Amino acid sequence: MYDIIGSIVAYRNPPEQIRGAITSFLNTGLNVRLYVVDNSPDDRVKELCTDERVVYVFNGRNLGFGAAHNIAMKACLGEANYHLILNPDVYFESGVLEKLLDFVRARPEIGVVMPKILNPDGSIQHLCKRLPSPADLIIRRFLPGALKGLVKERLARYEFRDQDYDTVLSVPVLSGCFMLLNCAALSQVGVFDERYFMYLEDVDLCRRMHEKFKTIYFPEVAIYHGYEKGSYRSFRLMMHHVVSAVRYFQKWGWFSDARRIAINQEAIAS
Repeated sequence: MYDIIGSIVAYRNPPEQIRGAITSFLNTGLNVRLYVVDNSPDDRVKELCTDERVVYVFNGRNLGFGAAHNIAMKACLGEANYHLILNPDVYFESGVLEKLLDFVRARPEIGVVMPKILNPDGSIQHLCKRLPSPADLIIRRFLPGALKGLVKERLARYEFRDQDYDTVLSVPVLSGCFMLLNCAALSQVGVFDERYFMYLEDVDLCRRMHEKFKTIYFPEVAIYHGYEKGSYRSFRLMMHHVVSAVRYFQKWGWFSDARRIAINQEAIAS
């Protein structure tokens, strides 16, 4: 059994960016394997995957974020104790995986854990979230900056800014940029829902995981994340975001969602 199997999904990413993520993951004494699942139109990423611990999968087309990660996640069930989802724009120091693994091994009730996420300049990214309502996503994505001050408290609560980001927290939604998943829990709740091409697949998975296991923010280790916010700069990505939001609320409920309210109210320090 591997300690951790990881997966990176690539799509036309700069080679040096992907190299940083691969190097970070492999810089460990743990028994690991890494899947690099390439949705790009060409296989140039393959030349970065020379380490024997890396499995390169070339799809030749863009399957989407969740579907591509699922290739690795399904392969890891029964072969690893934990699965790590990490973005190609993530990098971190040696020892991060060991500390996360020590934390979750002692707590089998944890289904998924996320460390502190930092910008390259060391400032924090507020990626802990409560379960979203339609209004939360509309306000956060489309309300002009000059007007966001009118809903500052609402947005702060949604992004867990009302909690201490230096404290271990029980968080309903953790970011898909870096999620360490308990494979035993994953086998119960299932992998990413492939109806989401891109965006909100992590929200959906965390929601399903939170119903049966703990979903925990662990700030005693930190990783760095480029955080490109592509849907804020690309109309095509924005539309993927909108479509995923519609599918999410069709699945879980638009305005009548009692579990969302209950889960968000229960979100407290662990």
